[in-house]
Amino acid sequence: MLDTIKQQSCEAVTQLIDIAKLTKNDILVIGCSTSEVAGHDIGSSSSMDIANAIFDGIYPILKESGMFLAAQCCEHLNRSIIIEKQAAHIYGLERVNVIPQPKAGGSFATAAYNNFDEPIAVEEIKANAGIDIGGTLIGMHLKKIAVPIRLTITKIGEANILCARTRPKFVGGVRAIYDDHLM
Repeated sequence: MLDTIKQQSCEAVTQLIDIAKLTKNDILVIGCSTSEVAGHDIGSSSSMDIANAIFDGIYPILKESGMFLAAQCCEHLNRSIIIEKQAAHIYGLERVNVIPQPKAGGSFATAAYNNFDEPIAVEEIKANAGIDIGGTLIGMHLKKIAVPIRLTITKIGEANILCARTRPKFVGGVRAIYDDHLM
């Protein structure tokens, strides 16, 4: 089961990077309910084993591409973000003081904190794209304008996944011309 979850995570992030045209230093936010992945109600059955399998499927791909993973904490930490210190420095993010735990922050955020080179917590980010695994509501951490993305993979374990990329706002009126590469 854990190998399948790792493979599904890898496949989802690979497809999203390609479709969203993510590049070096872009941020990908992941919200994850390991309970939902295991087929239980959100917040009812946290699993570090599942969290680590998902992390192991996603993080190496992002790191190799020079992108940043932002792990969204659960509602008990007000959906704070665990991110690498380097990303916070690049984006001018203000650090907050909290260390996630499986029951206060969530297993996936805990896995990120335990495995990042220099993990820190921030209250908010504006990510370039994201994957919501199990209905964790990542929208507050995406740049405007969020655009839904459909992948060939629709679940990780038993959890539905929803993906989004962002695009610049359209400005101007009827005479405006837009860059198709940014859509």
